Amino acid sequence: MSLKSRTAVVTGSTSGIGLAIARALASDGANVVINGFGDADAIEKERAGIEKDFGVKAAYVAADLTKAEDCEKLIAAATETFGSVDVLVNNAGVQYVAPIEEFPVDKWNMIIALNLSAAFHATRAAVPGMKARKWGRIINTASAHALVASPFKAAYVAAKHGIAGLTKVVALETATFGITANAICPGYVWTPLVEKQIPDQAKARGISEQEAKNILLAAQPTKEFVTVEQVAAFALFLTSDAAAAITGSILPIDGGWTAE
Repeated sequence: MSLKSRTAVVTGSTSGIGLAIARALASDGANVVINGFGDADAIEKERAGIEKDFGVKAAYVAADLTKAEDCEKLIAAATETFGSVDVLVNNAGVQYVAPIEEFPVDKWNMIIALNLSAAFHATRAAVPGMKARKWGRIINTASAHALVASPFKAAYVAAKHGIAGLTKVVALETATFGITANAICPGYVWTPLVEKQIPDQAKARGISEQEAKNILLAAQPTKEFVTVEQVAAFALFLTSDAAAAITGSILPIDGGWTAE
């Protein structure tokens, strides 16, 4: 197991893509620190499930990543609990949709804080330890919107383009320390959140659920959702020795969306 005795921190990992990545890293032997909001009992069930399913240690840290000090506390808590942070997955994110002239300033500030600045603060805190140990993997969950834009998503697209730039800078600065930094760019992923949106979209538009799915998938030539397991497997590969030469890359996993 290539990640045995290593520690992974995955932000926004109490459900969806983040939880799938945390479980994939645990399956390869990593102790994991999960983070995010949600029902306390459900989070504890997921944390305990990781330990039971994979025979590793798992901790939960309820940091509010819109605050710089909480990002730093997350890395400090993981280091104190397990001795190091070897893999950092900056995955936490949120979305809001509105025309630019109507976009609420507080929503802009919150999305930039969580989707972009949190990755900076966590990376800044984790890199010194990685440099000292001469090994590290930084994986940023970006989006197809790190490469292309869509209307009405000013903050999200700006943040994801920013993540792409941040990833490249970190990769260049850490290239001689055994550290890689890459961004994964999923298209539409089948998550509980998306699954919940389908019937609501169908009802609002007076269409079938299949037609509602088709609207979401219009941008993806495969006409299939990406699965959380596919994204997690991609992230796990990027932690491997086979991926040691991949750094500074902005990597689509989007059913062909950004090929058009």
